Order: sequence, then structure tokens, then C-alpha cells
Amino acid sequence: MSDSFPINGPALARHLEKYGVIPTPQRLEIAEVLFRRPQHLSADQIMAAVNRGDTPKVSKATVYNTLNLFVGKGLIRQVIIDSGKVFYDSNTAAHHHIYNEDTGVLHDVKAGDIAIENMPALPAGTERSGVDVIIRVRNKR
Repeated sequence: MSDSFPINGPALARHLEKYGVIPTPQRLEIAEVLFRRPQHLSADQIMAAVNRGDTPKVSKATVYNTLNLFVGKGLIRQVIIDSGKVFYDSNTAAHHHIYNEDTGVLHDVKAGDIAIENMPALPAGTERSGVDVIIRVRNKR
């Protein structure tokens, strides 16, 4: 992540264009929510933030299509906790996460704070594209 937050106004359209994304009004609405600060949001949270007020601005399909586009272009990261829990991370720098199962909150962990040793041999014809660590915690009882 080389851009500082927040990214808004004319800089937001330039940011999307830098990644090869045409800045349509709907995409700008979604990007405005995502790039306010480094954060982890679900698609439902993004949709609620974009459509606050009396008149919905963006459909659910548009939110999901835009998020998939942003992930594909490298604007954001998709963090899959499990099949029913996906976050979209505006911090694209190399890092890991701690997920609190009780609160549903995801926290960043600097990549250098976790040492991974003895990586397994990769299948023939492949190369590593990244390593994602999610440390699951729960509140003490």
C-alpha cells in the first residue's frame, strides 16, 4: 500500500484509473467507503455505507461486481475467514491478520511480526504468489 489515506475527491478517480479501473459513479461511491482509512469491511457493510440515506445508490450486484473487480486489479485484498465470512481489506501491503471469533473484528499484523519457516515444496510448475496467515482468537471466558 503506497497510497496514504484517506483517498478522496479527484485523487480517488486517479487512484482507480492508475489500476486500470474506469471510475464510474457507482465505483467511486464504493471506493470512497473503502479508501477512507485502512479497514476491513464486508460487502454488506460496504453496501450499507454506500446506500445510507433515503435513496439507494448502488445495487447488491454492483457492489459484489465492483469488489471482485477491485480485488482482481489489486486495489484491495479479499480476506476469507470461512465460506460465510469475507472481508475486503483496503491495505494491500504484505501483512497477516488476527480474527476475533467472538467480536468478528479483524486486525492487521505486520508481515515481519510472523516468521514462517520450513515452507513445503511447491507442486511442479508453480510458484508462490503469497502467504496469508489468519490467527483466530476468542475472548477469555
